[in-house]
Amino acid sequence: MAGNDWINSYLEAILDVDPGINDAKSSLLLRERGRFSPTRYFVEEVITGFDETDLHRSWLRAAAMRSTQERNTRLENMCWRIWNLARKKKQLEGEEAQWKAKRHLERESGRKEATADMSEDLSEGEKGDVPGDLSAHGGSVRGRMSRISSVDVMENWANQHREKKLYIVLISLHGLIRGENMELGRDSDTGGQVKYVVELARALGTMPGVYRVDLLTRQVSAPDVDWSYGEPTEMLNLISSENSTGELGESSGSYIIRIPFGPKDKYITKELLWPYIPEFVDGALGHIMQMSKVLGEQISGGNPVWPVAIHGHYADAGDSAALLSGALNVPLSREEINSTYKIMRRIEAEELALDASEIIITSTKQEIEEQWRLYDGFDPVLERKLRARIKRGVSCHGRFMPRTVAIPPGMEFHHITPHDGDSDGEEEKNKDHPASPDQPIWSEIMRFFSNPRKPMILALARPDPKKNITTLVKAFGECRQLRELANLTLIMGNRDDIDQMSGANASYLLSIIKLVDKYDLYGQVAYPKHHKQSDVPDIYRLAAKTKGVFINPAFIEPFGLTLIEAAAYGLPIVATKNGGPVDIHRVLDNGLLVDPHNQQSIADALLKLVSDKQLWARCRQNGLRNIHLFSWPEHCKTYLARIACCKPRQPQWQKNEEGFQNSESDSPGDSLRDIQDLSLNLKLSLDGEKNGSGNLDNSLDNEGNAVDGKNKLENAVLTLSKGAMGGLRKDGDKVRGDDYTTSSKFPSLRRRKYIFVIAVDCDTTSDFLEILKMVVDVANVNSAGLIGFILSTAMTISEINSLLNSGGLNPLDFDAFICNSGSNLYYPSSSSVDSGLPFVLDLDYHSQIEYRWGGEGLRKTLVRWAISVNDKNGQGKIVEEDEPGSSSYCFALKVKDSSLIPPVKELRKLMRIQALRCHVIYCQQGAKINVIPVLASRSQALRYLHVRWGTELSNIVVFTGECGDTDYEGLLGGLHKTVVLKGVGRSSLKLHANRSYPLEDVTPFDNPNLVQAEGMQR
Repeated sequence: MAGNDWINSYLEAILDVDPGINDAKSSLLLRERGRFSPTRYFVEEVITGFDETDLHRSWLRAAAMRSTQERNTRLENMCWRIWNLARKKKQLEGEEAQWKAKRHLERESGRKEATADMSEDLSEGEKGDVPGDLSAHGGSVRGRMSRISSVDVMENWANQHREKKLYIVLISLHGLIRGENMELGRDSDTGGQVKYVVELARALGTMPGVYRVDLLTRQVSAPDVDWSYGEPTEMLNLISSENSTGELGESSGSYIIRIPFGPKDKYITKELLWPYIPEFVDGALGHIMQMSKVLGEQISGGNPVWPVAIHGHYADAGDSAALLSGALNVPLSREEINSTYKIMRRIEAEELALDASEIIITSTKQEIEEQWRLYDGFDPVLERKLRARIKRGVSCHGRFMPRTVAIPPGMEFHHITPHDGDSDGEEEKNKDHPASPDQPIWSEIMRFFSNPRKPMILALARPDPKKNITTLVKAFGECRQLRELANLTLIMGNRDDIDQMSGANASYLLSIIKLVDKYDLYGQVAYPKHHKQSDVPDIYRLAAKTKGVFINPAFIEPFGLTLIEAAAYGLPIVATKNGGPVDIHRVLDNGLLVDPHNQQSIADALLKLVSDKQLWARCRQNGLRNIHLFSWPEHCKTYLARIACCKPRQPQWQKNEEGFQNSESDSPGDSLRDIQDLSLNLKLSLDGEKNGSGNLDNSLDNEGNAVDGKNKLENAVLTLSKGAMGGLRKDGDKVRGDDYTTSSKFPSLRRRKYIFVIAVDCDTTSDFLEILKMVVDVANVNSAGLIGFILSTAMTISEINSLLNSGGLNPLDFDAFICNSGSNLYYPSSSSVDSGLPFVLDLDYHSQIEYRWGGEGLRKTLVRWAISVNDKNGQGKIVEEDEPGSSSYCFALKVKDSSLIPPVKELRKLMRIQALRCHVIYCQQGAKINVIPVLASRSQALRYLHVRWGTELSNIVVFTGECGDTDYEGLLGGLHKTVVLKGVGRSSLKLHANRSYPLEDVTPFDNPNLVQAEGMQR
């Protein structure tokens, strides 16, 4: 209850009301009279939720009651509510304590096992920080950081990197992003991150050695947003041509690339974007492949120029970047910005980003020490140990941890030239903003003040309880000396009518205005209704002109970009001691840090700065002297230096296909020449538009011969294959089937117009074989070899071979086999190879997925886990290693009873805690566990085939069941078409019973590329 004096006054009043509350008979009579029912009110209001401001209003009404009886009844109700709040708080505190204790035990156990595997004694370097990897702003930062403003330093650095021609990809999906006239504050998604990523892309494009920067975001063509957000490409104007020391080319520079995904003609919030991430990944993959070829022709003699890094901002972009990184084998970096809803989906996305990232870039050290350490996949203690072992060249036994670095966001200072004013506050001179007392926003603010010449205390934040503006107003209102010496300006966004604001913001703004009235601060506090983004520099200048102070009293501030902006205009700062301001103050030393919960501490700090002119001048000069350390060139230099440390992992295909490439008929361009017309026919078939229906089931019902599930499935496949043939006949292209079935040492995927992927996780092998034969047989009717087939399953290649033989199927009927849940990729061969089977292993795919593969260290950990599960259950070998089912990049475990083993999320958590990066999959209705590389999956294998052989994702049709293995959800989204067979795979539902978030957060069931058809019914 500390800090809530009005709640304490409730309790005091309740104790003073005499028998009104303690007399049970009196209370009972009140309820029986029907005047007021505290019990009903408690059930309806307290249990369903509470609001502190509502409690305060209730107290005011109760205190105003003249009737003692009515007042006592209301106070009794308040007592119930406060009791419930206290009970709820105690319950939450207990749950949090239990969670922390459990997590501590898990983390310590994971460290113990990891250390046991790493048998060598720990050196001193493993026990503490390694200086080389500390944050750029840690320790004696000013002594280590070079001044980017130095001409010699910049020219020297530029000469070292001039010959590089780097391609960098940034990803920021949500919000409205454009280069000019950004609508910051339009909604919660279009805020500081939008400004940051645009300025980062623009600044990177000016750096020596950087040829092109692409900022990928969502294309929005909605009627309620500006048309500019629907433009596919926007070139970002360079900040200054003088800053660009690299050579310019046809495609060089920085660009915003807008990828269409999600609902068409609709702008949606970031929380609703999650199901459409795979669709973005496929679209972005196509753009990057095309741009890599274009850049290769321009600057690399025809060799593709792949991105040197893919950088995701926020969780949704991090998830996308992880998938793109796996598909392209390109280093991934992550940037953390805060979030709100769909929290469990977001957490899993962050964990995936940690698994796949080589480097985590944060704005402050606080994010590393207090936020990232909360994730299963990051442990600062274990990270230091692993880092030390790597530097000593000692094996980490398959364990990996991403590097972390704090790089504060930059700011462009070229238009800011602050000038030391005289004692009267001489105006600053600025080439873009001529010094003038008549700036419109100045008069808008000054009209509030009775004495506008007093120093101005400036706060710039939206009306949000987290920003803690009410404590600032209280501190100002209750400190007479501060009121006499200074004015207070609150810039709290834009508003026309408080009643039209969101409920929380409106309520908080009203509480601020009430405090102004309570302390009678009229003439001393300004809170203008409107300001433009272009007015913000003038607001800072006005505060500096009056020798004022900028304050950020937020309870916690992830970084605090406004503190950098204020310092650039010569304003000393008072800031919260929680979060990023600590790092900023360590560098700038231009103000004071305060406890945001301590009202008196805030008042004292403000009073000290506005009353001590020497301190004010010293803080101002310190800020101006060191502000260059937060410039965009400094940020980009540090950023590129960190990126350069990442090991290049771009695709390097084996050069064994000259004969194939010289064949004109086999080139990707020729084989997919008629793709547009064929795509249209297939889309018509999938969407059912020819039959006037958007559902494949309806179109099949109209055939008349679909009397059971088997016939419906046959008709579904026949409809799809007719779509492909329709496109062929329309073009009059004559193709012999023999041309497409002839085996060669090169995959025939490039020759196919369409690919059918059978990825159905059936309940029984016989069902799977029946569906497999049906899809192949029906699709081959009159297809003339246009349709290729890929089998995608958790089985091994030997199990697949046995299955095909039992069903009388020829391996040469298929173009590829995705085995072991996506860890192995085979092509058919007309002759047996070393394994004795008619398949050829794609070794390039192994080089693609081997990143962070734990190898023997991972296998030992899995064996220990299996033993612990068996010991815990005491029922023999519930889980045991499956050596025949394992391979170099897949460790398999056999499960006797899936109900006796932990859910898949628990095993994933265990692996992450021990810094083992892998993809854990429960498959075959829980009878088997496949553990494969983190970048491997059945869906990622399809993207690999797209990159490797040019198979168009939009011309792939994936057949899945209604449920399946725990990687099943990855097959449902994306640009490819998906046919879900109803009733198939329902036995696998138990594997998904304990999932952390609903399937709706992953899969867009309103996706036009996803349709349902009747499967095998028995």
